[in-house]
Amino acid sequence: MSSEMPALTVDRVSKVYRRYAAPWDRVRQALLRQPAHVDEHWALRDVSFQVARGETVGLVGRNGSGKSTLLQIIAGTMNPTTGSVAAAGRISALLELGAGFHPDFTGRENARLNAAILGLDDRQIADAMPSIAAFADLGDHLDQPLRTYSSGMGVRLAFAVAVHVEPDILIVDEALAVGDEAFQRKCFARLERFRAAGGTILFVSHAASHVTQLCDRAILIDDGEMLAAGEPRGVVAQYHRLLFAPAERRSTLRQAIRDGAAETEPVEAPVDDAFLDADLRPASAVVYEPAGAEIAELRVTTPEGKPVNVLRRGGAYEIRCRVRFAETASGVSFGTLIRTVAGTELAGGSTAAAGRALAEVHAGEVWSVRHAFRCRLLPGTYFVNAGVSAETGAERRFLHRLVDAAMFKVMPDPDRWRAGLVDLDFESDASPLPDGAR
Repeated sequence: MSSEMPALTVDRVSKVYRRYAAPWDRVRQALLRQPAHVDEHWALRDVSFQVARGETVGLVGRNGSGKSTLLQIIAGTMNPTTGSVAAAGRISALLELGAGFHPDFTGRENARLNAAILGLDDRQIADAMPSIAAFADLGDHLDQPLRTYSSGMGVRLAFAVAVHVEPDILIVDEALAVGDEAFQRKCFARLERFRAAGGTILFVSHAASHVTQLCDRAILIDDGEMLAAGEPRGVVAQYHRLLFAPAERRSTLRQAIRDGAAETEPVEAPVDDAFLDADLRPASAVVYEPAGAEIAELRVTTPEGKPVNVLRRGGAYEIRCRVRFAETASGVSFGTLIRTVAGTELAGGSTAAAGRALAEVHAGEVWSVRHAFRCRLLPGTYFVNAGVSAETGAERRFLHRLVDAAMFKVMPDPDRWRAGLVDLDFESDASPLPDGAR
């Protein structure tokens, strides 16, 4: 850290939310000073850190850990219960897509209003608008009401305003997760230029690669507490320990990380093999109406049939289900598909592709289906689809489909660094060329 005054100082910040059993209890406590039944939820507890001028710091933590609450307090849109925040310069925050924008105003009107809220005068706004319009690249849509925008168009405008109001401190909370790949690259390039010019960035992302690539330092927040701070890859490894640990082990791991918060070297994976996390259930499952068959008990298992949903990279697993047929069908095939959180289709298997389509299945029969695979996926969360189809004349139709009906995570492996989504088992090396070959 530099000896000069820090760009940002967070000093013993806490935030508590009080939940009353009845509305009258709040009035009785506030006005009459009478005791009332109230539950307290501490979103943040005694969080302190500093960010140096020109430093980029990443905040990592599980959903609900308190990161967004902390950023809102730093940005000034929420007051802490205790503690204080001191910032040296103007803060520009990109916390929620389109936060502060009015749906009936045009994009240009919203950009001017937002810039004014961030402290620019009329001349500064006029000077900034051409750059904002060029970066957002919305064309004629800039003069259309915001309610006609897609989410991607909204984030283009919000990001353009945030980075062109000449902030001293820029706060970015998962905004880069929206938008196409070309726009995301454009945003990262702009962030790099902002850093090179001496700007200070507070950055939140669930993408570990973004934190390790962009940040000088990282801070781990969990259950409202700051557990670790230091070199990004080490802190991200600590975060992964919590993210992929069984629920019953998290309290012990939290204490271990808290006790060794200064240790930022990568740590071992939390377990040696796959396991079942009972709290890991998909919230986006779609079950189609059966049309002659029904899929049941879709799950990921070990080859021995043990249900698991937290997998080890490189391990052998199976996707299993049972299919009950209500009608006789011909040319029957069973398939499965693995997708990312964003919906990207990664890989799938089908009994028809393997030359094992069933000539005929009779009503009342129940079939056990198994798709075996080797897990080559990198750490992350994935979803499983399943389907059963049959031939009707020259066409193939679904008898039943399940979408996002099962989910699993892949644990990190600190001994093997890889980028992307899939591990192709690269063997990488480099050697100097002889003088004559240069």
